[in-house]
Amino acid sequence: MDSTSLLQDLTGVGHFTRELVDGLSERADVDLHLFAVSWRGRDLLASRAPVGATVHTRPLPARAARLAWERVPLPTVAMLTGAVDVVHGPNFVVPPGGAAAEVATIHDLTALHYPEMCTPDVLQWPVLLRRALRRGAWVHTVSEFVADEVREAFPEAGERVVAVANGTRRPAAPTLITGGAAGQALAGSARYVLAVGTVEPRKDFPTLVRAFDEVASHDPEVRLVIAGGGGMATDALDAAVAAAHHRNRIVRLGRVDDDARLALLRGAAVVAYPSRYEGFGLVPLEAMAVGTPVVATSVGAIPEVVGDAALLVPPHDPDSLAASLGRVLADPDLVQRLMVAGDDRVARFTWERTVDGLVDLYRKAATR
Repeated sequence: MDSTSLLQDLTGVGHFTRELVDGLSERADVDLHLFAVSWRGRDLLASRAPVGATVHTRPLPARAARLAWERVPLPTVAMLTGAVDVVHGPNFVVPPGGAAAEVATIHDLTALHYPEMCTPDVLQWPVLLRRALRRGAWVHTVSEFVADEVREAFPEAGERVVAVANGTRRPAAPTLITGGAAGQALAGSARYVLAVGTVEPRKDFPTLVRAFDEVASHDPEVRLVIAGGGGMATDALDAAVAAAHHRNRIVRLGRVDDDARLALLRGAAVVAYPSRYEGFGLVPLEAMAVGTPVVATSVGAIPEVVGDAALLVPPHDPDSLAASLGRVLADPDLVQRLMVAGDDRVARFTWERTVDGLVDLYRKAATR
């Protein structure tokens, strides 16, 4: 398992990798080996690895390795770890396996649909995936929606595309630092709309700001809280907030730790997820897991994930978003219905199912 994403603050891919390595390490039928495509950070991997995993720290500089893999299937994972049956790249890129089967996880196709939203590193993966597919690699996707997209964009993958959904966890009972009251204290209000995520173009927080401005004109108590680190759309969000009539009720917290994130989710009146494109969408499930209603856009895999447990609106439509947020804020019966449906939805997505599905995929890949 390429575990490079565990070496830094965990993003969505990092959380996916964390859950996966933890689950695999507990299985008696899996011998888990971890490596990192990193020169400087590789020595941190041992401190991030679960008990039962074997950690390999032979250096492999990321930039040099990717340049090499664009041309030749070297260096192989066997040079880092010794012989293995399967190598899994959970962050779009799977290193050459040599004699081992290869599995690459594709979370979304933002690099193909919205290249202007991507960093140069992200734009590399389609080329590297095509190289891997020529070697016979399998593709794991986190939703059926992305599986269909991969089959269309990479027809050479053939039948080697398998969807296994992400999971979520029901959190432990609230504490003083993870309860809703702690979230409301961070928000500075007992009544707030919450958005969680890195400030990148795909998340479309400027549209949310415009929608909130409309909601706030009718609701004098509500606030908007945005929790997420800065990204490529920070300037656009700055401009949207500066133009908002109710900017004094917009709270920007930046990146928050796991406890604060959970507290904010619990304390929110509604979670807004105004994404322009998603390959899965964990935030809505996280909100549902603590009983908070969700308003999201009807794009990508979001309808597949949330089912009838959220209100769905068109993307980049502040009027529709404002109307649905207003409905949730004003209708306790609707909130109760969404809570019940959300609880049922969360039960369908567990990390145990994800791990089981991926082990099945590993066995299939290793025997072909």
